[in-house]
Amino acid sequence: MREIHHWIDGQEYTGTSGRFADVFNPATGEVQARLSLATKAELDHAVAQAAKAQVAWGATNPQRRARVMMAFVGLINRDMDKMAEMLSSEHGKTFADAKGDIQRGLEVIEFCIGAPHLLKGDFTDSAGPGIDMYSMRQPLGVVAGITPFNFPAMIPLWKMGPALACGNAMILKPSERDPSVPLMLARLLQEAGLPDGVLQVVNGDKDSVDAILDNETVQAVGFVGSTPIAQYIYERAAQNGKRAQCFGGAKNHMIIMPDADLDQAADALIGAGYGAAGERCMAISVAVPVGEATADALIEKLIPRIEKLKVGPWTAGADIDYGPVVTKAAKENILRLVQTGIDQGAELVVDGRDFNLQGYENGFFVGPHLFDRVTPDMDIYRTEIFGPVLTTVRAASYEEAIGLAMDHEYGNGTAIYTRDGDTARDFASRINIGMVGINVPIPVPLAYHTFGGWKKSGFGDLNQHGPDAFRFYTRTKTVTARWPSGIKEGGEFNFKAMD
Repeated sequence: MREIHHWIDGQEYTGTSGRFADVFNPATGEVQARLSLATKAELDHAVAQAAKAQVAWGATNPQRRARVMMAFVGLINRDMDKMAEMLSSEHGKTFADAKGDIQRGLEVIEFCIGAPHLLKGDFTDSAGPGIDMYSMRQPLGVVAGITPFNFPAMIPLWKMGPALACGNAMILKPSERDPSVPLMLARLLQEAGLPDGVLQVVNGDKDSVDAILDNETVQAVGFVGSTPIAQYIYERAAQNGKRAQCFGGAKNHMIIMPDADLDQAADALIGAGYGAAGERCMAISVAVPVGEATADALIEKLIPRIEKLKVGPWTAGADIDYGPVVTKAAKENILRLVQTGIDQGAELVVDGRDFNLQGYENGFFVGPHLFDRVTPDMDIYRTEIFGPVLTTVRAASYEEAIGLAMDHEYGNGTAIYTRDGDTARDFASRINIGMVGINVPIPVPLAYHTFGGWKKSGFGDLNQHGPDAFRFYTRTKTVTARWPSGIKEGGEFNFKAMD
């Protein structure tokens, strides 16, 4: 059986812990590889080596670092299909979705080619008599990224691109469920010219996470995953004096106004609710039609679309809409929550519980589900299901609809479908959620803006990618310089103001 190890100092590093995690093929339920899990000593060794490599990398001209990013872009494009196949085989998402996963990460690397501009400081000449003042953005040193299973290419690229372009070394701890693509990316970065040791990929579980959080050399941690873990990492990182940006769960609402194009809204809900089997932190999981007539019409349009969804393995062709969920435990949790919705009185309009794919009976496939007449007190409304389950909460008015989204504990993304500019503008202005779509179902910002949720969807002051990432991965040093001109002697006890 294939064994997957670590990437330390520019080469494959065979672990010594004797502990392994199984990597499944979600379509068949079979174990396809064993992943070596690191010891604390191995993690600490990777950090120590990264710290040594970072000194020269941090001193490298930002433009030369950007050239590594430029070469990296070309290599990702060269190996796109090969990586997408590996991603699909370990995660389960369709081939097209896997390529999209890589592409959205690639766009951040493209943005990082502009690092020299983003790292420029400020300058003030003649701040006082003979005094100039300027600021510099300098790397933190060694930073860490702890990334999730649902985007095994995109999120590691979101973390490593800005961190490395800023001159840091990075310890990447990818998900143990689909670890191969991050290792492929590490090899490509070496080929692009990244010095050995600047990126270390260490596979592990909670032991490795805690070792990262407790290692004094690691200066900052970026995380994406569930809210309880995000809060845990944020708090422990803060206790240890580290910067942290931690992004958690979501329960994204789409409000459908009576004036909306319902065909457009229904199509958007299909893609946003069921794409990638719902395993997206930006998936729309709650539809909020305003008015009974809107709700009835929307449900009528959704049912035939959902019933036509084609579920299957990524190898079955380009017409597959979504594949299996990542593990058997994930499947069982989704079906448990579906049963909870039924027990608590929601109306299951489309029932996917009996879905069975011939030849793949042991795979982790979940049929599509649609609930209507869900209420805010139900578990399926409060909890992030992370599966192909769309819930519908009927609202009597726009104010009730926007209140549902604003009162929920999560605040990652939201959307509104309407033809009315005043309503859309009011929604965008008032909503207490980090990413907003207006007639756009999954409002993931492009690489030159920042990605981040509010409330319990995000912990930390700075978001992912865009300018925020360059602020997060650098610290500012301010220099006050005096080159005396006509002032040759005599002590001064205060900063002399301009006359």
